[in-house]
Amino acid sequence: MVLTGTTVYAATVDLNQYFAGLNVIVALVIATCKATLVVLFFMHAYYSSKRTQLIIIAGVFWLAIMLFMTLGDYGSRAWDAH
Repeated sequence: MVLTGTTVYAATVDLNQYFAGLNVIVALVIATCKATLVVLFFMHAYYSSKRTQLIIIAGVFWLAIMLFMTLGDYGSRAWDAH
């Protein structure tokens, strides 16, 4: 409930005056914290066996690889080409 309240409060504050895109970064950090808590406690990953924890870590690692490759491709494109 605290993180949900923090999300609502962060949505009402204009953080873009300090750094462009800061609202998005704050929202994604809060969402990541909430998702981590859901996986660990509501999906019982915290109390599961080491093999299940390894599979979860491998899935997160694979997601990181895919995001890194996608963002690398996105950042290397010439957007001003005609």
